[in-house]
Amino acid sequence: MAAAASSVQRDLLSPCGIRSSRLSHAVSIRSSSLKFEPWSSSRDNMFHGGRLIVGSPRGMPLKGHLASSSTQMGLSFKKAIQWWEKGLLPNMKEIESAEDLANSLLNAGDQLVVVDFFSPGCGGCRALHPKICQIAGLNPDVSFLQINYELHKSMCYSMHVHVLPFFRFYRGAQGRLCSFSCTNATIKKFKDALAKHITDRCSLGPARGLEKEELLALAANEDLSFDYPSNPVPSLDEIAERSASTLPMPVFAQDADNKALALAGR
Repeated sequence: MAAAASSVQRDLLSPCGIRSSRLSHAVSIRSSSLKFEPWSSSRDNMFHGGRLIVGSPRGMPLKGHLASSSTQMGLSFKKAIQWWEKGLLPNMKEIESAEDLANSLLNAGDQLVVVDFFSPGCGGCRALHPKICQIAGLNPDVSFLQINYELHKSMCYSMHVHVLPFFRFYRGAQGRLCSFSCTNATIKKFKDALAKHITDRCSLGPARGLEKEELLALAANEDLSFDYPSNPVPSLDEIAERSASTLPMPVFAQDADNKALALAGR
């Protein structure tokens, strides 16, 4: 091995083709770190007859590689925010289940509630979303509930939602007020419905929430873990009918006079 090193020193040339004692001195490395491998072509190699490899033994990673590897392992990437998650306000909420929807409507009291049905792949929903967020910011007393169609297809089928974007308005004892579909081009339809139903009013009873047929459809859906409430809130018409059946019949004056004469024996 010493003879090979001396042979390399004799044949070592500088880049200019002149023998260099400095380059010759640089090759005086310990023989344990030198390795010779045969080279098929020596035309482009400055070492005649063999290739010089200087470095750590095989299987031993370099220090720089260890540092870069540990750095890569420590990297973490944040989850990208989806378009329907951008610009959400405190009065906007994404519904997680049918039960969550029913409870949210019942707990809203006399507050106007807008249920927004959307789909991540719906271009019209995506274009309309910033305007809905803007309207929600201008009306903090209105509750906006978002339902992802892709996550809750079965629930949307039961509620007869077959076109997107789609909206339903609910409020207090009146329950469902209106249902319609609109896009960015027909946003006036949404604004008109909001202006009509946002006016101050006092409900005559507790919040009704979902309609009776909606509750029955959700309870009949085997894909949903939703139970029909044992005591559903009656509608205003049902309350009026029940009140009319329990009220005493009015007594007219002529009937009262006839009754008094009968008691007097006349």
